[in-house]
Amino acid sequence: MKEVKLTISNIENSDSECNIPFIESKIAAGFPSPCQDYMEGSIDFNKELVKHPSATFCARVSGNSMIDEGIDDGDILVVDKSIKPSDGKIVVSFIDGEFTLKRLAIKADGIWLCPANSDYNPIKIEDENNFQIWGVVTYVIKKK
Repeated sequence: MKEVKLTISNIENSDSECNIPFIESKIAAGFPSPCQDYMEGSIDFNKELVKHPSATFCARVSGNSMIDEGIDDGDILVVDKSIKPSDGKIVVSFIDGEFTLKRLAIKADGIWLCPANSDYNPIKIEDENNFQIWGVVTYVIKKK
């Protein structure tokens, strides 16, 4: 059982465009379709994925404690530090010298970091913990 560890990266040149060809039409997951005839232009990943450039970073997931949320080893997270963390959000936090990815649970008995894999236990934040939430996950880019 491997706990999720994160590699944190800044988004470089977030003011520049990153245009990739984009098909505006819906793509069926069944019968093949000649998509090339429907290219409508391009999509800028910076504009699509990054709402607050100065407060956004990316992180690569290492581990499997969030697999039941569809977040797997090798996936890339887009994380926004300007979004207020709230109950139920998936957050990147720093606890006792390590980064971790968990669902935030704010309960009557305190703050909890909850994994999405039954092989792991929730982490209760105690007064003696060195704890900080670094940001809220806004997108998960899947590694295939």
